Amino acid sequence: MTEAEAEGDADWRAVFGHPSPYPEQADGIDAAVDAARDGGYLSLEGACGTGKTMLALTAGIHLVRDPDSDFERVVVLTSVKQQLRQFEADLRAINENLPSDWRPVSGLTLVGKADVCPYSREHAAGIDDSTVYERCEGLRERTRNLVGEGGDATAGALVEQARRAQTGIADTAEAGVSYLETAGEPTPYLPSMPEHGGGATGDGTEFCPFYAQFLDDLPEDGEAVEAVPFDFADRGLIDADELVRLSAGHGTCPHSMMGAVLPELEVVIGNYYHAFDPTTAGSFTGALLDDATFVVCDEAHMLEPRVRDLVSDGVGDATLRDAENELTRVIQPVEFEDDGKRANGTTDAELVRGELADAEIGLSELKLTRDFIRDLREELDRRVTGHLDEARPGWRADLADLDDEEIPLRDPSEPGEDDVSKWASDAGYGEKVWAHAEQVGAVVGRILNEAEEEDRKRAAPAAGRLLNKWYRLDHASYFREIELDRTWDETEPPDSWRRAYNAHLALHNCVPADAIGERLSEFGGGVLMSATLAPLDVFREVTGLNYLESEGRPVVERTYGLGFPEENRASFAVDAPKFTYGNRGAPGEENETRRLHADAAAEVARATPGNVLVGMPSYGEAEWMAGVLDDRLDRPVLLDESSRDDATEELKSAFFAGDAKVLVTSIRGTLTEGVDYEGDKLSAAVVCGVPIINTSSPRTQAVRTAYDREFGDGFEVALTVPAVRKARQAIGRVIRGPEEVGVRALVDARYARESWDSVREYFPEYDREEFQPVSPDMLRFGLDRFWNEHR
Repeated sequence: MTEAEAEGDADWRAVFGHPSPYPEQADGIDAAVDAARDGGYLSLEGACGTGKTMLALTAGIHLVRDPDSDFERVVVLTSVKQQLRQFEADLRAINENLPSDWRPVSGLTLVGKADVCPYSREHAAGIDDSTVYERCEGLRERTRNLVGEGGDATAGALVEQARRAQTGIADTAEAGVSYLETAGEPTPYLPSMPEHGGGATGDGTEFCPFYAQFLDDLPEDGEAVEAVPFDFADRGLIDADELVRLSAGHGTCPHSMMGAVLPELEVVIGNYYHAFDPTTAGSFTGALLDDATFVVCDEAHMLEPRVRDLVSDGVGDATLRDAENELTRVIQPVEFEDDGKRANGTTDAELVRGELADAEIGLSELKLTRDFIRDLREELDRRVTGHLDEARPGWRADLADLDDEEIPLRDPSEPGEDDVSKWASDAGYGEKVWAHAEQVGAVVGRILNEAEEEDRKRAAPAAGRLLNKWYRLDHASYFREIELDRTWDETEPPDSWRRAYNAHLALHNCVPADAIGERLSEFGGGVLMSATLAPLDVFREVTGLNYLESEGRPVVERTYGLGFPEENRASFAVDAPKFTYGNRGAPGEENETRRLHADAAAEVARATPGNVLVGMPSYGEAEWMAGVLDDRLDRPVLLDESSRDDATEELKSAFFAGDAKVLVTSIRGTLTEGVDYEGDKLSAAVVCGVPIINTSSPRTQAVRTAYDREFGDGFEVALTVPAVRKARQAIGRVIRGPEEVGVRALVDARYARESWDSVREYFPEYDREEFQPVSPDMLRFGLDRFWNEHR
């Protein structure tokens, strides 16, 4: 720290990355800093253009640089790639505008192994995006075994061997062979994976030379950061390519470098799973989860559903089948006293006995677990077949036409023991098999990886973890069901549901507030922010902020509206009939509700000189609306369908290119949230209906019931509020800057009227004031007047 920094410039403006802040930014930074100093959080709703990203980074970095603060780093969590890029851009802006005698703020963006593994990046040694995780774990384990206790090599010797192989080839000038290169940097190794031992037989042990170099650089009883071969403190933000270039050029593992520098950096930018996924946090990012971290949760309106997914679990029928086979392969060598010799001279039976002894597990427990999984699959088959026979008579003749299904294992509205647990008890499978399943699965995975020396993700550990959780977790907060996911497996009999489905035993965490609150309590403080958090009291409940307050951690709130000229936007709440199934019927049905909603969307499209986005409650309704508009309008109408990312990107590019178009999509899709329609890319957005998810789903009913018990009104908290946030996210795509001009239209009486099911109360006050009700027949008048003023 320089002398200027050590003096502790008390004004965060020394860190702020622009000449001057908006008034809202200044207020928000002060609020965030004050809350964090007391171990608390700022809950911030700020409309687009508020400058939330710079606000949060400034507050956090200011505290990190303050010598009187205990904060050592800022951790940014965002679920949207575009927002991740915005944090990177703002951190660079901060570094470019720091006082001249200050060192740059160090930072790193977390990425997956596929993005940094030199072999995966170049598709070398048989490693690519689909295999990198399994191959990496196997290669690391074998490398550790070679250099660990009882190993026959040192890390330095393995590295030297790999480097000598390259030198030897270079000396002999063998044609067509070159150094492995990645990120524009040559590495010291061949594109093929090296092997240790084996001699002329070629039966050596593969190892990763990059990981071996990391182990060789790792000081004995020292910190991992001491193995980093480059200076990272003065480089500012290090992106993935630079991390790979700096690491691989030295011959060391970029992913290991990422883990080594994490605790030492001032800013780390990642995804929600880096903090909230138990596996990731336990194995990689755990060093960030302490009270020296100022955490920023961006797009925080998605925190509850994203964390619910991360702390839920499941296991498929195919995984159970593979787990049963793996258990059999481990049991047989001991059961039949297989004396076949392995490469190291031991027998498979000796390997199994040794691992079981170390884990204090008996062969009988493996057999019990195998029998349980076998019988569980038979019970699964019985239940799925019975469900399909009742719900879809004749289903065997139409396997290709089956849809995804949910089979609840208890009444979703009545918490209680699930049917699978009851079956297990009646079948004589008690606590022992459930409780030991995780340990049994783990030891089976270890045995097979060592015996077969093959990099594969084993099924037994995953099956064991799920079975243990299934028994251990409560039945009020967790909902258990069978999910039937469409697939196709020609190896299964033609009249079996397994040809068309993979069935999953799913364990859903209905109320993730405790998991969120407990994890947030591990941090020193921070900011939770989004353009759509209202109502803030509901947000506090579902994200565990009330839990923090009960622990004496302050939570302060701020709401900032659009700071851009109000005359540049027209906002309509169109009093059309409620777009509910009872009013509109099925797509294609002709009635007044559908006609008036189509009229409103068409009116906005005709009047608007630029691109128009139309959001519908589902993809099916989007398809209907696109067809209607295509018949009525003389401009291109594009339809977004649930599809791969590359198809969505192509659709966006087509929408932005050329003359004005209409794009129709689902409000629950990817084009209405986290996409920046800056400049003239979007001139109007229309939302038809309130996008409440399908309430007939057993999982949805279970969540609603759990929220009834936890918060009083499950329909409001679990369904209505998230739906309104989705609608507001879609509408918020239009105005992104002070010079932008556009129209925002919410079409549904629930947006316009105060009634028993009105949603106006879920908007912040500044939105309620702007979205004044207008009748369908007056919409054209309002549109014409606005655009005549702005043409």
